[in-house]
Amino acid sequence: MSDIASKRAAFKKLHDSFFVIPNAANAGEAKHLAELGFKAVASTSHGLALTLGKGDLTATLDDTLANLRALVTATDLPVNADFEAGFADDATGVAANAAQAAEAGVAGLSIEDRKGNELYDLPIAIERIKAARAALDAIDPNIVLVGRTEGFLLGNTDVSASIERLKAYAKAGADVLYAPGASKPEDIKAIVDAVAPKPVNVILVSPDMKTADLEKLGVRRVSVGGFLETAAWAGFDAAAKSLAEAGSLPAVSFG
Repeated sequence: MSDIASKRAAFKKLHDSFFVIPNAANAGEAKHLAELGFKAVASTSHGLALTLGKGDLTATLDDTLANLRALVTATDLPVNADFEAGFADDATGVAANAAQAAEAGVAGLSIEDRKGNELYDLPIAIERIKAARAALDAIDPNIVLVGRTEGFLLGNTDVSASIERLKAYAKAGADVLYAPGASKPEDIKAIVDAVAPKPVNVILVSPDMKTADLEKLGVRRVSVGGFLETAAWAGFDAAAKSLAEAGSLPAVSFG
């Protein structure tokens, strides 16, 4: 546990400056990302679902906890858990499930405010963040809690609505704030300024987004969600189609 504690302390310290945290769907990917020199990795609920042959947002709590244990033991890197909406509606359930993730050894954990195609009412969403914070603090106060609002992903591009929620989550105990889908520089800068001095995570959602530009906007953490996994699946599909249709594999490097 002392090793896990040191990972958590190191991960929290990373947020003092800019860094990139790629998302891994399995232990092999986590190991490879460590070999490439990244300082931390995150899980990906979308990537996990793909590896399980499931649709996005359909991996279960048990699926997720097993995946987190595999990622934590695969490398010496800190692992941030993509924990969806905590696998519970009520704050008590979120707390219990967050504790299980912490016991798996994660250094960070994100909680979304999305219930299907809607957002939880703000008072409920705030209580869920408070519950997750209390559960994590009971195990290790250095575990980083990420407060996420899914408004952009659900089609509400009014940045002020996302900022209202992120500020509330910061006050409720979130260490890092995150509005996946925000991509316009002016929106990202507005989010960064609104929750300062707490760090903001931004996900790369297009080739036009560059980590250097995000750093200049004051972002301190950049992730990629399931995009590495979907890129891997695109390569797999291309090779499989070549095998089925041409009876051969495309030119690739083996070994």
